[in-house]
Amino acid sequence: MQRKLCLGLLVAAATAVALALVSVAGAARTHAAAVRISTRTLPKLGPVLVDSHGRTLYMFVPDKKKKVTCVSVSCQAAWPPLKLTGAKAVAAGKAKQALISSDPNPKGGKVVTYAHWPLYTYIGDTKPGQASGQALNLNGGLWYVLSPTGAVIKKKA
Repeated sequence: MQRKLCLGLLVAAATAVALALVSVAGAARTHAAAVRISTRTLPKLGPVLVDSHGRTLYMFVPDKKKKVTCVSVSCQAAWPPLKLTGAKAVAAGKAKQALISSDPNPKGGKVVTYAHWPLYTYIGDTKPGQASGQALNLNGGLWYVLSPTGAVIKKKA
């Protein structure tokens, strides 16, 4: 009888540990899959939005706060959209969670938006802290960075 009780307690403890490990692994997987929108202060521009790698994020004027319009191969090659890879995008730094959402990407999947603007990186920015795409007129329109309030910053870097 005592042996059965010990065996039952051992099985219950092992089950609890296994469930805890599954829960932690699931939480880690969800956290890793989330896209992070943060901020970085850049010279002449002030605080701007950046991705989880510190790369500057841009908006495209022709999107008109409505939908992704950078859909050609050449446009998306130069300005890769920030794709939603997990369940959600999360705010960090001075970024505001309430301004983050997503829109369908005509090429498939979803693109992260901030204050309704679809977000993009620029292939010309080769390291964190660069904003070489700021105020460029390429691929059919102007490209600008966004402030943490969602305001479009139009001054040159």
